[in-house]
Amino acid sequence: MTTASEQRYHLAGPLSAAVAQLATTLRPQVGPATAAGFQDVLRRLSAPLQLAVAGRIKSGKSTLVNALIGRRVAPTDIGECTRLVTRFQYGTVDRIEVVRTDGRRQVLPFDAAGMIPADLDTDLAEVSHLEAYLTNAVLRDLTVIDTPGLGSLDAASAARAQRLLNGSDNGLDRVSHDAVAGAEAVLYVVTQQVRADDHETLSAFTAATASREAGPVNAVAVLNKADTIAPESVAGAGGEVWQAATILADQQARALGPKVAGVLPVIGLLAESAETGTFTSADADALRQLAELDDATWSTMLVSVDVFTAWECPVPAATRTRLVEKLDLYGIDWAVRAVRAEPGVTAGALRRKLLDASGLVDVRARLDAVFRSRADGIKAAAALASITALAAASGDAGERQRVHNGIEVLLSRPEAHQLRLLEALTLVTSNAVSMPADLAEEILRVGGSAKIPEQLGMVGRPQGELAAYALERAGWWRSFASFGATPAQSRVAHVVHRAYFLAWQQLRGESDVRRN
Repeated sequence: MTTASEQRYHLAGPLSAAVAQLATTLRPQVGPATAAGFQDVLRRLSAPLQLAVAGRIKSGKSTLVNALIGRRVAPTDIGECTRLVTRFQYGTVDRIEVVRTDGRRQVLPFDAAGMIPADLDTDLAEVSHLEAYLTNAVLRDLTVIDTPGLGSLDAASAARAQRLLNGSDNGLDRVSHDAVAGAEAVLYVVTQQVRADDHETLSAFTAATASREAGPVNAVAVLNKADTIAPESVAGAGGEVWQAATILADQQARALGPKVAGVLPVIGLLAESAETGTFTSADADALRQLAELDDATWSTMLVSVDVFTAWECPVPAATRTRLVEKLDLYGIDWAVRAVRAEPGVTAGALRRKLLDASGLVDVRARLDAVFRSRADGIKAAAALASITALAAASGDAGERQRVHNGIEVLLSRPEAHQLRLLEALTLVTSNAVSMPADLAEEILRVGGSAKIPEQLGMVGRPQGELAAYALERAGWWRSFASFGATPAQSRVAHVVHRAYFLAWQQLRGESDVRRN
């Protein structure tokens, strides 16, 4: 069972604290069902940001989860556990809890390899989900939710995923558990071609984040298995695999539209091997031996996995098979090139080079920029959406009004403007409020980053120029709100005006500090 110490998470920041205070204040003023929902909102507000990793079957989700966590713990082969939702969260003792549909829990150890056992020795029909507790520091402020692969899910697996992501394991009624939905952010994994149902699936998963639509506030996508892209199939790639992956990722970002804050290429297998300790000194030694082969032999061996493992060479076939399992041919070739360029490279330095080549560093940076740096606002906005939905479902007009009044008082505070901006961004990206394309793009930029130069689209420009532009755009949006907008557009425009004005105030204040 979860210990008390494992539940003592700090609130993400002042916005989460304000929403928590609102829920605490309102709880005695609402009915028992709504109050129970508020209690669950409070629990989730004090927990780490919850990131669901979603995508189609065989897209490499679990491999990427292992890389993000920094430990090879999630099973990557098709089996029982890949049909279950698994929460990876921080704990003081490594263990697995099998959570049954009736609420009972069974504690299991990890297997001898430190992974979730392939066979749980139980009836999956009775299992809601798995909770894996790890001492990894990365999980102190981020819970990672590994979801079953989509597209080939059996009905029971799909139902389990839906139940957990919609928060149905909290004992509340259907509307209530939908309101206190599970994940607050989504990392969506795609492969070489975005399909029509990817749009639907992405919307379904992001709709589970407190019933919010997909958007750059709560969704990032990655193009996994970038090493499998044929560079000759992508115009402008110049025969380079990574360049082809980058071009294709940009194309997919446009295809997914405003539903995600960009698409980044990544090689999950390389990332997992480099980040989880799977890549060893013995592997580095084998790569050094392979680097001594002549170019003709090496080119022949890279034709296919079968040729690579069967060809006569000083490195044993079993060792080469192990390298394929850890790096695949692209990673092996990349590592051999790195060794040839720097013959004295150590195993540790080679591992870091492989990590850089995987693209995981950029993915983590994007997650930090989109999610971690704005976790306070994301969690607070999700909690407000839950509180609103709980009150709306109560059927008590007086209760709804009291909750509405409390939320309006909170949102009137200057420090709560970020919540207004996230709401406006969601309205625009979900087409709930229609805006001209150029203005919608500007709103996405302003609301899509926590850094003022990025909000203004003027990275690297002088402070005075930033301040002048922020003030100019603040004036434009105020005029648009008053004279050129529909009522719905006007509400969004006032929020954008305020965002620019606050940015101008901050820039001016920083300039004053430097002068003094």
